[in-house]
Amino acid sequence: MVPMMPPPPRRDDVPRVPPPKNIADVPRFLRELIGGFFSRLGYIFALVWRTGPWILFVKSFIALFQGAMPIVGSLISKEILNELQKIIADQATSGAGADFSAWAQSFIGSTVMFLLIFLFTYRILNNIIGRISTATTRIAGELVVRHVKTLIMTKAAKIDHASFDMPEFYEKLENANREAGHRPIEIISNFFAMISTVISFVGYLLILSRALPLAAAAILVVSFPSAIVNFIYRRKNWAYMRFRSRDRREMNYYSDVLVNKDLVKEIRLYDLSGAFIDAYQSVFKRYFAGLRRLIIHEGIWHVSISLVSSVVNCVCYGFVAYGVFNGVFMIGDYSLYTGALNQISTEVGNLINNSASIYEGTLFIDNLLVFLHEEQKIVPEGEPLHVTRGIPHTVEFQNVSFHYPGTERDVIKNVNLTLRPGETAVLVGLNGAGKTTLIKLLTRLYDPTEGRILLDGEDLKRYDTAELYKMFGIIFQDFGRYAVTVSENIHFGDVHRTPVPEDIREAAVQANVDGYIARLPQQYDTPLMRIFDREGTELSGGQWQKLAIARAFYSTSDILILDEPTASLDAIAEQEIFNTFDQLRRDKTTIFVSHRLSSATVASKIVVLEYGEVVEEGTHAELMEKRGKYYELFSTQAKRYVSEGERINGDVDEPTPGSRRRFPGAGGEEGSNAGEDPAVEL
Repeated sequence: MVPMMPPPPRRDDVPRVPPPKNIADVPRFLRELIGGFFSRLGYIFALVWRTGPWILFVKSFIALFQGAMPIVGSLISKEILNELQKIIADQATSGAGADFSAWAQSFIGSTVMFLLIFLFTYRILNNIIGRISTATTRIAGELVVRHVKTLIMTKAAKIDHASFDMPEFYEKLENANREAGHRPIEIISNFFAMISTVISFVGYLLILSRALPLAAAAILVVSFPSAIVNFIYRRKNWAYMRFRSRDRREMNYYSDVLVNKDLVKEIRLYDLSGAFIDAYQSVFKRYFAGLRRLIIHEGIWHVSISLVSSVVNCVCYGFVAYGVFNGVFMIGDYSLYTGALNQISTEVGNLINNSASIYEGTLFIDNLLVFLHEEQKIVPEGEPLHVTRGIPHTVEFQNVSFHYPGTERDVIKNVNLTLRPGETAVLVGLNGAGKTTLIKLLTRLYDPTEGRILLDGEDLKRYDTAELYKMFGIIFQDFGRYAVTVSENIHFGDVHRTPVPEDIREAAVQANVDGYIARLPQQYDTPLMRIFDREGTELSGGQWQKLAIARAFYSTSDILILDEPTASLDAIAEQEIFNTFDQLRRDKTTIFVSHRLSSATVASKIVVLEYGEVVEEGTHAELMEKRGKYYELFSTQAKRYVSEGERINGDVDEPTPGSRRRFPGAGGEEGSNAGEDPAVEL
């Protein structure tokens, strides 16, 4: 399995400032570049403020303290050393150097003692503030992650269903999720660290400039190349990560496949693990090759610059040592100035790294912003209409055609269809005929490419989408299997309704799954699946399908839509479900999609689809009389049942056109062969 090479990077979703075309354009370029940076930084501050204003207040206090206190510590150390030097000199002059008691008496009574107490207090405070800073960052980090993840989940819940068909969407989602974990709090921490650094840097620079102004200037000059390299390579790193987002998605996919519970059986039996591991390694080599080059090139530049910086520092040390030797500086001064040289070099490096990290972080935050600004097209047109609930509805397709995003081939072609109040319509056709797509259009997961769909005479696009979705009670072919309790799985049919155990149990009874639930360890409180709970229960496909049907029964919908609702059930269970549906649907409009045509015999309307077009429409009797496509499908399926019946019960007459004879799975005696359905795959 050889992964395909990724396409060239797209530029349509990359927030970027057009480069200057000439010298006159440079001010505009810098203004927009800097403006964009501060705009993104402002967004991050607003995001953290919404998470918890206290985070910014605590971080501000800590930044001021950690910026000023190193300077205070250096000044205290300088004064202590100078005072000690004076005491030693005085003792040497007076000849009392060997008298320890006299020395101790002069020491205790001197300024040094008070300075040492002050230094001790400073050390304790510095340690406490450091611990508070660490705890604040960890707590704030978790809260910010929760806030950003909530933003992403809320946005994902509103994004058009069509977006999930596009690989570009998954790149945006992967990029957004990657930044949600650490980037916002990292930027905030770096920003306040930069504030601390600036305070310390300015303080040490003022101290050094009084005695060695040229040394201070030299250190500033050699810091500029390092800053430029840092900013250049942070942007290159951001660009590379965006360009290689598909590679990261591929690697995640290959590693996730090997631990996917639904795929592990095939992977073991077909011995696919080696192929997926090889595919992972292949993509990683491609991804890592460019990243390694980027890291090495940046390292070479920084080593070269650091050599120059080290030479400048050594020269400055020499000047300070020369001053001490000539009596210009005292020992404490030497400690202060060499410490200042060290700190300035360190703070310059920190300042460059922090500012570059903030710049890089704001670039990566664009990944989050691109996702959060994903355009939502499935919205009401104009002032939204309210859906009238609790009444029968009329649905009308008018010249509806549709093709999926990114394709040109219509999967629905010029469909005209009316579903009247209280009708039970069955959609039939071969696989790929467009049955499920028609359901997605009706529920407005997609909008038609051409034509329109009317609900009670009004275009579907005019209705409030949230109210529209609540109107449908639906079971999709690929229904959800949720790792929560049995009760919660059923309650998901109408989450806006207060869960009442009796109502949930009634839905389970109607879906013919209550007996099975009663035998579970915790009955309706039993956790399903073993993703989070070792005691979770794994259900069969049929039991999961019955839970999905219970969800539909639990909902208070006006239109029932059942897309292959009984595909995983045996024929007898299927008929029991259909009988219950027939009792419960009352005057609701109901739409079935089923491969077992026995369910179509009692429908008030059968719609036959072929290659996205409605080729036949009518009742079972009318379509059998017509001897068209439906007759062909029904007869083919019926003959298979008849052949099976002959082997078991002897000769059985072939159905006559228009008959409403029930085949196995439709409640007759022939249904005794439950569990085997030789139906034609439609």
